[in-house]
Amino acid sequence: MTTLQLIAFDADDTLWPNQPHFDYAEEQLYALLTHYADADTLGRRFYEVWRQNMHLFGYGAKSFMLSMIETVIQLTNGRVTGNEIQQILDYGKRLLDFPIELLPHVEEVLAELKQRGVPLMLLTKGDLFDQESKLARSGLGDYFDHVEIVSEKNEATYRRLLMRYQVRPEDFVMIGNSLKSDVLPVAKLGARAVHVPYHATWIHEEVPADQLVGITFHRADSLKEALAYLP
Repeated sequence: MTTLQLIAFDADDTLWPNQPHFDYAEEQLYALLTHYADADTLGRRFYEVWRQNMHLFGYGAKSFMLSMIETVIQLTNGRVTGNEIQQILDYGKRLLDFPIELLPHVEEVLAELKQRGVPLMLLTKGDLFDQESKLARSGLGDYFDHVEIVSEKNEATYRRLLMRYQVRPEDFVMIGNSLKSDVLPVAKLGARAVHVPYHATWIHEEVPADQLVGITFHRADSLKEALAYLP
């Protein structure tokens, strides 16, 4: 029988809303730039530029801003105005300081797990400064024994972290909203994963159904329901 030694939580769209803020910023910018291209054209080009830039800029608001600016420069052949670029920057800055509103049952669940005595980890990917700022604004920092902000969540990352904390895969559980980042790589290592879906999912985190065939994980409709899978 295994003993749970480490419980890790994703942050964005698991503990607090994040994707809706980005979706809103995109909608506002597409409306601003509609005289250059329609929203569908802007969206397709933007995602392609952003995807190509991820290995340079990573994830988060700063990558969002730079990729949006690059997209508009390309689509307008450099005709985009300085005022329009400033508005892109303004929307991006808002993504760096929006108020953190916790999702339902978050503090209740963390408090209960804290009482159980199993170490808790915040394990999120993205820009270091941005993620640290969101954690500070959330007021949840004291619940976590460890905080890890990584550039990517894949099997290599999880394997490295398990080795660092000297935890066997079977004694580790990851809880998050992303099948791509919080479930697949964890399950493939033989660790436990609890998927707590969120109504908004970034296209980059979507997973084709065929990739889930044979993958074992739990699904919980809320963070409170996830407690049932934590001994």
